[in-house]
Amino acid sequence: MRPEIVVLSTGGTIASTSGAGGATPQKRGAELVDAVPELESYANLTVTEVAHRPSFDMDFETISALREAVVEAVGDGAAGIVVTHGTDTMEESAYALDLTLDVEAPVVFTGAQRRPDETSSDGPANLLTAVRLAAHEKLVGEGGVYIAFDEELHAARDVTKQHTSKLDTFGSPDKGPIAATTREGVRFFRAPGSRSVDIQTTEPTASVEMVKSGVGVGAEQITRAVDAGVDGLVIEGTGLGNVTSALGDAIGDAIDAGVVVVVTSRCSAGAVSGVYGTGGGGATLANHGVVFGGDLPAHKARLKLVYALSVGGDHESVAELFDE
Repeated sequence: MRPEIVVLSTGGTIASTSGAGGATPQKRGAELVDAVPELESYANLTVTEVAHRPSFDMDFETISALREAVVEAVGDGAAGIVVTHGTDTMEESAYALDLTLDVEAPVVFTGAQRRPDETSSDGPANLLTAVRLAAHEKLVGEGGVYIAFDEELHAARDVTKQHTSKLDTFGSPDKGPIAATTREGVRFFRAPGSRSVDIQTTEPTASVEMVKSGVGVGAEQITRAVDAGVDGLVIEGTGLGNVTSALGDAIGDAIDAGVVVVVTSRCSAGAVSGVYGTGGGGATLANHGVVFGGDLPAHKARLKLVYALSVGGDHESVAELFDE
């Protein structure tokens, strides 16, 4: 018997067509599903429209609505969920759900790099891949949030968009995909399931800003953020998680003022570590009391910190959550 799969559509390139003012989401979720008749071979599909927007304009309210739609669908008996979404922030929405959902049904995000009105749009193939995987017996009952793209399945925690326009844009540095689809079936390379800690909140309320280090970057951004009353800061450092001396001093002041500071790296792979001294070295930052973000990129570390602080987390509890 074919499993029940709910498709939640949010817009994005997979639903966009060109116009006088630029491409915008025009197609509804039902249109995307109807364009791929082969989907019916794998699942009984129900489509729900959650949003209709480009993912570069995604917000926490829409992510919360998406989460609630997932919970409702699973409560109504869905074996799996497919989310159509723009690629720009797909990994962020997927990771936010992986942090805040506790359901046994897999949630598989997908989208497109080429619009439906462009030659060789990849949307139909990606949607087919997502449905095949969401309905697969090894995923049903395991939970977790994923991205299915270009015939591969990636864990929400590990995956990132690596190229602005190529069809194989998504990859998982240092980790690799969970699985890949073939004409004959699905090949699994790693066990499915969530790779994220569980933070049960639906409405993020904390304010967290990101600051990027680089040659000659001063303390102004941190000073302004602290003066504005932020709850947390995510610093994208260089290498193992080092910053300029000016940023290092400002980070110490921010922590003294009660702001939780997480340090990440601008490198696409590898984890941060407190090795170097001097004003902005990782060892100095560790002495200030920063939380190291492991191998999470800054944009995902920001999401995790937002949700952690929104449930009343302090420095110690945040540090535990980041020590996955």
